[in-house]
Amino acid sequence: MLTQETKLLLIGQVTDISKIPIRTIRYYESLGLIKSSRRTEGGFRQFSLDVLTRLAFIKRAQNLGLSLEEIGNILQVYDQGQAPCGEIQEKLEEKLLQIDHQIDQLLTLRFEIKGLLSGWKNMGGQHEDTICPIIQNTSTAGRN
Repeated sequence: MLTQETKLLLIGQVTDISKIPIRTIRYYESLGLIKSSRRTEGGFRQFSLDVLTRLAFIKRAQNLGLSLEEIGNILQVYDQGQAPCGEIQEKLEEKLLQIDHQIDQLLTLRFEIKGLLSGWKNMGGQHEDTICPIIQNTSTAGRN
């Protein structure tokens, strides 16, 4: 029994090892992403060592752009004893398409801003009905 208790970590220990704040760990638990094994007599959460693997996975998946909902779905597949790699691949492919779309939008915006800045030197005097004629000029405002 002593051996089993030494394998359980208090939430503060999980925070120290994982570098994830206690508040975040509690939030993940409320979402069902992680589970505490039990509580001490004083009501403190205790976690098994595998929580560190789950937390590392959650953080890595978030860094790759997956939402907590998507991560939760992946972890459900894993918890059912199946390898979730297919689901992860599908989500990452979707994420890649989103990134490509964002890049296209940013390149369009970059082109538009460069066009506005190139017209800055040709800017005339202040007009009463505009805040800044360069960005309110209808001939350049709608270009993509």
